[in-house]
Amino acid sequence: MRMKFSAALAGLALAFSVAASALAAPPAPATQDWTIRDFRFRSGETLPELRIRYHTLGQPHRNAAGEIDNAVMVLHGTGGSGRQFLQPQFADVLFRPGGLLDPAKYFIILPDNIGHGGSSKPSDGLRAKFPKYDYADMVQAQHRLVTEKLGVRRLRLIMGTSMGCMHGFMWAEQWPDGAKALMPMACQPVEIAGRNRLWRRMAIDAITTDPAYRGGDYETQPVQGLRSAVHLLLLAGSAPIQMQASLPTREAADAWLAAEVPRRVAAMDANDFVWQVASSRTYDPSKDLEKITAPMTWVNSADDFINPPELGIAEAAARRLKTTRYVLLPASDRTRGHGSHTWAELWQAELADLLQRSE
Repeated sequence: MRMKFSAALAGLALAFSVAASALAAPPAPATQDWTIRDFRFRSGETLPELRIRYHTLGQPHRNAAGEIDNAVMVLHGTGGSGRQFLQPQFADVLFRPGGLLDPAKYFIILPDNIGHGGSSKPSDGLRAKFPKYDYADMVQAQHRLVTEKLGVRRLRLIMGTSMGCMHGFMWAEQWPDGAKALMPMACQPVEIAGRNRLWRRMAIDAITTDPAYRGGDYETQPVQGLRSAVHLLLLAGSAPIQMQASLPTREAADAWLAAEVPRRVAAMDANDFVWQVASSRTYDPSKDLEKITAPMTWVNSADDFINPPELGIAEAAARRLKTTRYVLLPASDRTRGHGSHTWAELWQAELADLLQRSE
């Protein structure tokens, strides 16, 4: 009897544990596609149909005036998609029940930008004939999705990581009243130059000079070029303290690289990648920083290879941003280099402060 009773208690405890875990997990997103007809790019090129895929959590809430007042948009980085924010280090911190961005309270919008995820991109069929989009095209498509498709006049919050961080600055300048608050993470509000431009140009050249690339009309992926591009990406996104701890010997580092490069190459398309990286070429919000009037918290990390703090760019820009709190996360065994932007535990206190001061 005792054994049966103990077994029953153990089963009951397991059931409660599973139920508690289910209650604490973020809800599954709804994924939809929206087609923009005859989309005109800044290059002058057009697409008769531009597909924008987006993912949502929660439901829109309307205030007394009938306007949606709880919409939050989160913008991904180069090569990513809106679904990247469903990873535990982000979603299980912010989107969980009781979290700062609990979908029971907020309507979360996670777009796939042009050229990324399930949105229109070169590998859909046009290949090298796909329009040469830039960040301005991406931001325009985001704005149309939010306003025309979803009916949101003013977002409660725009968050953005890396490329999405840069898009956040562009939003804040182009539509100063487009969001009540903004939280850009892991970028600089200046033209991409210096080392940041060099590694991007090197990655593009590695692919386009591979004889197998054939001007973008390849029959098989230009693997050697892609491998070189991945090598650069691994360094650009590296977290030195974390890497030293997890790869403490030559053998460990070599084994990790041998497994990681082919895994990443297998998931890439050469034209998609070239277009993604090249889209940063026209970015430069530095001239109009004074147009930003919404409360903003801008977060960078001291161990970010792509945005090294020793350049002093952020501090100079922050002096012109009267409604912005600039935060530099000190490098530690908890930060993740450029990828610190997705580890919400590192900066969620800053998000809480931003939401409070922008009420």
